[in-house]
Amino acid sequence: MAFIKEESEDVKIEETFRVKQEDLQEQTDIIEENEGSKEEEHHVKMKGKNYLQTCIFKRRDRNRFTCTQCEKSFGRKYILKIHMRSHTGEKPFTCTQCGKSFSRSSSLNNHMKIHTGEKPFTCTQCGKSFSYSSHLNEHIRTHTGEKPFTCPQCGKSFNRSEHLNGHMRIHTGEKPFTCTQCGNGFSQSTTLNIHMRIHTGERPFTCTQCGKSFRISSSLYRHMRNHTGEKPYTCTQCWKSFSQSSSLKEHMRIHTGEKPFTCTQCEKSFTCASNLNRHMRIHTREKPFTCT
Repeated sequence: MAFIKEESEDVKIEETFRVKQEDLQEQTDIIEENEGSKEEEHHVKMKGKNYLQTCIFKRRDRNRFTCTQCEKSFGRKYILKIHMRSHTGEKPFTCTQCGKSFSRSSSLNNHMKIHTGEKPFTCTQCGKSFSYSSHLNEHIRTHTGEKPFTCPQCGKSFNRSEHLNGHMRIHTGEKPFTCTQCGNGFSQSTTLNIHMRIHTGERPFTCTQCGKSFRISSSLYRHMRNHTGEKPYTCTQCWKSFSQSSSLKEHMRIHTGEKPFTCTQCEKSFTCASNLNRHMRIHTREKPFTCT
């Protein structure tokens, strides 16, 4: 706590101001350092007060405070203190609603918006609201088409940094997310979550038209086109339209002549996998369809 005493000409009034230590460091950067640090004296005139407060500052050369773990340096000691929590794992700020903890008070304040439902940041293009300004900024890129995060390996661009980070694992081969059921590894946590539904049988996305359920939302979106008749994928050669991008991709092989699926028995090639599978029955003599 910091105590500030104010004196007037006629009466002596003592006022006690409670200031959080961290806030005090942010405002005045009053710091005590190790022996050998450079000491400076500063006179600070407090706003609206008729006195000078003397603050003693002890700083390292050029005001840099260096992390002993990773050598990263900071201009203020309180920022170094916050940074150190990334090494220690300390999370002193806990949500009273759900018990989740955070390393910064600002992160806790942002998290609380989940419980309050507060969404103060609104898109001027479509009116959609967000709890965080960073989420609004990311959303705006869907309107502008901006993709500022580019892969240095293949040049592919993304509108969010975490999408780039996940993509980079394709090049590095890193798969840090492992299924506890079967041991399969995945490059992204979202992919692992989707995979886990194979084991749990969970299908949280349900068609409102026919009741069919799906493991992932994109499968539901594709399925809905069966009901709406939407065909957003159009061939630039003959203008034929398709409900799914995979169907357009297969169709394009008619124009390009590409036949990537080859029979291992006779080396005959096909434009799509289903045609190859039907062809293979000639060799296996499989007859799966029986007259009833």
